[in-house]
Amino acid sequence: MRPVVLLSALGLAVALAGCGGGGTGGDAASAPPPANAPAGSGGCQYQPSGEPARPVDPPSPNEVRRTGEARWTLDTNQGPVTITMDRSRTPCTVHSFESLAKQKYFDNTQCHRLVDSGIFVLQCGDPTGTGRGGPGYKYADELSRSEKYPAGTVAMANAGANTNGSQFFLVYADSPLPAKYTVFGTLDKDSLGVVARIAAEGQDGSNPDRSGKPNNEARIRTVTEQK
Repeated sequence: MRPVVLLSALGLAVALAGCGGGGTGGDAASAPPPANAPAGSGGCQYQPSGEPARPVDPPSPNEVRRTGEARWTLDTNQGPVTITMDRSRTPCTVHSFESLAKQKYFDNTQCHRLVDSGIFVLQCGDPTGTGRGGPGYKYADELSRSEKYPAGTVAMANAGANTNGSQFFLVYADSPLPAKYTVFGTLDKDSLGVVARIAAEGQDGSNPDRSGKPNNEARIRTVTEQK
């Protein structure tokens, strides 16, 4: 799986791992594809894409909920991180996340990459901890082309257009990213504080793009729905 290339407003190339799990997909710095149809106007398609990092069934496209909110809490070793998701805006993405969470795909996984220059994100969702693992399927972007990425945003990482899988990132400070990453949730104030504390300890610079593993380990122990 090729890494994603994210460009900050200053043109700084920052690689975030791709998340299709299948070695397909291009480069996020390439020309953007045509905008998708409005969320909820068509069906969700979860296409096979390589071997899953953990055994998991793809989401059922016949069970997608398209109204209301969902709230899921990442129980991390650094504190709870609660994500509020809007099913009406990104139904396919929320459905995929919920399916993976219910199958315990995210349990006992590391948030494997911290970016603290140009953009400010903590990336999670890969059981291998390498940035190259995915769920064995991919699905299309759900974009309005007006996406912004202020602090508290939760969005999908990808390896190019329409290669969403399991990896996502938590934005802990306003980040000037292009509108190529599906925004599917937000963090409350306390959850943002947890992520900011993780980021405050920096990262080890182990990746070629000068990002790296957080010095303050961030591990997702379980993911539970708040009803």
